[in-house]
Amino acid sequence: MAAKSLSERTADALYDMIMTEKAFLPGDKLPNENELSDRLGVSRATLREAIRSLVAQGILRVHRGKGTFITDNVYESAFGFDQLDRARVRLKDLYEMRLIFEPQCIAFACVRASDEEIEHICRQGNKVIREIETQDANWPESDQRFHMLISKASHNEFIIQLFPIINSAVHETMEIANNQKVLEDLTISDNRLIMEFLTRRDAKGASCALNLHMRHTINALGLDKN
Repeated sequence: MAAKSLSERTADALYDMIMTEKAFLPGDKLPNENELSDRLGVSRATLREAIRSLVAQGILRVHRGKGTFITDNVYESAFGFDQLDRARVRLKDLYEMRLIFEPQCIAFACVRASDEEIEHICRQGNKVIREIETQDANWPESDQRFHMLISKASHNEFIIQLFPIINSAVHETMEIANNQKVLEDLTISDNRLIMEFLTRRDAKGASCALNLHMRHTINALGLDKN
């Protein structure tokens, strides 16, 4: 992959300030060129190129004599091809994080969860499978809850608090999935394997199954190509 130019990296940084950090809200006027270029550590010429790029994407609008403004519908305008590329970058980071802690999370659950908690997790996992098989569009939310219940069963407060942030990847996953059928099929087979090891309280097996599921998802989404 070709390295990005300084103006492209500046556009990315400004994009993140708007879309991720919420440093500016829809309709807000950007600081003047001198202030913003100092803030981003670039020349005014580089900043102008970055702004032109974001104007073309519908993120910014320029009013001559007044300044540069965040578009009123900035969050709607952002969901084009460029946004999908950014979503892939965020998802890659998120799934790498999930690879780090979710296999250990389910290992804790195998040891610490009550029988009732494991039954609850498995009921939810089977619900996900039924929804996929009946083409219920809500299955990603059910799968999100399946993983959330596993995190709760770890009985680790930091994992429980961190999980909603990590699990936010689910909605973006649906946006960039090129072949949702593949994603659905692997979710069915992987969830069954996860539940099998969890029911047996096989911490090592469950950890490997969840690790495998994360890697399957990363491959299905093409996140391993970056």
